[in-house]
Order: sequence, then structure tokens, then C-alpha cells
Amino acid sequence: MNPQAKLIFTISLMLGTTITISSHHWVVAWAGLEINTLAILPLISKSHHPRAIEAATKYFLTQSAASALLLFSSMTNAWHTGQWDITQMTHPMSSLILTSAIAMKLGLVPFHFWYPEVLQGSPLTTGLLLSTIMKLPPITLLFMTSPSLNPTLLTTMAILSAALGGWMGLNQTQIRKILAFSSISHLGWMAIILVYNPKLTLLNFYLYALMTAAVFLTLNSMKVLKLTTLMTAWTKTPSLNAMLLLTLLSLAGLPPLTGFLPKWLIIQELTKQDMAPAATIISLLSLLSLFFYLRLAYCTTITLPPHTTNHMKQWRISKPTNMLIAILTTMSITLLPMAPMILTII
Repeated sequence: MNPQAKLIFTISLMLGTTITISSHHWVVAWAGLEINTLAILPLISKSHHPRAIEAATKYFLTQSAASALLLFSSMTNAWHTGQWDITQMTHPMSSLILTSAIAMKLGLVPFHFWYPEVLQGSPLTTGLLLSTIMKLPPITLLFMTSPSLNPTLLTTMAILSAALGGWMGLNQTQIRKILAFSSISHLGWMAIILVYNPKLTLLNFYLYALMTAAVFLTLNSMKVLKLTTLMTAWTKTPSLNAMLLLTLLSLAGLPPLTGFLPKWLIIQELTKQDMAPAATIISLLSLLSLFFYLRLAYCTTITLPPHTTNHMKQWRISKPTNMLIAILTTMSITLLPMAPMILTII
């Protein structure tokens, strides 16, 4: 892709995100979301592969429908209350439509079908943008409207997302699809706590974005797209592979690592809110996603493939690891002891 075109699309992405997260008026927020959607489409379809074009088409259709629903919910609210302010979403039907629209934008169950397909058709760097930056504006809108959202609907969607995200990722061999289902189950954790403690949702999102960025950039530097190539990637960069193992376990939420922090705080808050059954269910469902993270980790470093693969073992490359990957991976593993300081900041 032309560097100037790529620069324009990247600036448009940042502009659209900034407009949405800093707006007070529904129409301005909607305009920011539209700029975002239009800027990411060329980045998804830049390889001109039929699967990439299909992914871009699916993404465009889904996001257009979600934007139309969002505009419809804000217009209904303005019709009933006379308010266009984002924080004044008080009409119950408008809140339900808004929740559905943002769930469609994020890929929450039952509006998740487009997300794995789009991620599978995108390059890894675009997949990283779709999993992190593109989720920030809708989550910000949920954060701003959280007092008026329906807790029962959000809890149901959250538990279903954790269940399907874990369950459907079990038999996948394509790493981008595994990361898509991992993202869906993480969104479940964010949605379940949104009404009770919105700041925890944002903390969970920031830490999820940090760990996902580390995983995507590591996979991109090793040029790995499926499990069979991951099995032979240990010959290229052994130390980076070992760090990928720890980052994946952190993404799964195992205790000494960063990923345990949001899960711990969310379970604690749910218990305070007399929602121990929901906390128990979502904790048990996270074991499903733990299985495929462990399988990824196992393929990464712990074992050699028991059978001969079709992929040649690759020469170890001597170029140094990207500094950004080093910083992100370190933060993905070691932030748990800094939990008190992080909590005072939020």
C-alpha cells in the first residue's frame, strides 16, 4: 500500500477515535464511528485476496447496521426526552437498542458472527487494530451511558460471550480465529461489570489491549498464522517464544501475571454486588478459554511436534527484537505487583 495512503488512513483512525471518545452529542459520536469504519476498510482489504475483500465487506455491512441502530436509539431518546447528550440516555427502549448496537460493533454474543471471519481475513497488524483501537470508541460510549443500561441484558450477554468465546475457540487451528474468540470471551468479562463498576471495565480493556498487542506483534515478527507454523517457530527466536508463552498465560488470566488482575477485581466486585452465582459461572467458563491458551502455549515452546510437519525448520534470525514488543511483553507479565498503584490511578 502507498505510504501516503496508509498515513492518511492511520490519521483518520486516530481522528475518528478521538472525536467519539471526546464527544457529548450523539451525532458527533456517530460521525467519529463512521470515520473509523471507513478508515479501517482499506487496511483490511489491502492484500486484494478474496478472503480480505470478503472480510472488508462483512465488516462494512455489520458496522453500518450497528451505526444505523445507534443513530436510531439516540433519535428515539431525543424524541422522548429532548436530550442529545450522551450521558442523558434515559429512555429504556433507547437503552436496549443502544446496547444491541454497541454489542454489534464490539462483537458481543449474539452479534459475534462477523468478528472471527473479519479477523481471519485481515493481516496481523490490521487484526491488532480491530482488536484494540477499534473497540475503544464503543466501550467509551458504554462507559458514558452505563448508569442507564439494563443490568440483566448485559449480564446475560456477558455470560454467553464468555461461554461461546471459550467453546468455539477449542477446535480452531488458525491463530487469528483463536485470538478473535479470546477477544469475545474477554468482552464478556468487560460487559458483566459495566453497570456496577465502569472503571473496572476500562481497566480490563486497557490491560487486554496491552496483552493482545504484545501477542499480535510477536506473532507478526515471527510471521506465524496457524498452529503448524507455530510449532516450528521456536528455531527462529527461542527467547521471544518463551516470552510469548508467558504472555499467552497472562492473557488466560493465570495468577502471578498481569491478566489475573482484572479477573480478580471483577470477581471481587461481583461478590460485593451479591452476584456470586454470576461470578462463579463466568470464572468456570474462563477455563474453556484457558484450554486453548494452554494449547497455544504448548505449541509455542513446551513440545516439539510428535510428527513431521510440512514446514521446514527455519534459521534463527539475528535481528534484534523490536523494542515495543519487549516493553509490551514485560508489562503483560509483571504488572500484578503494581495493582495498588494502578487502582489509585483509576
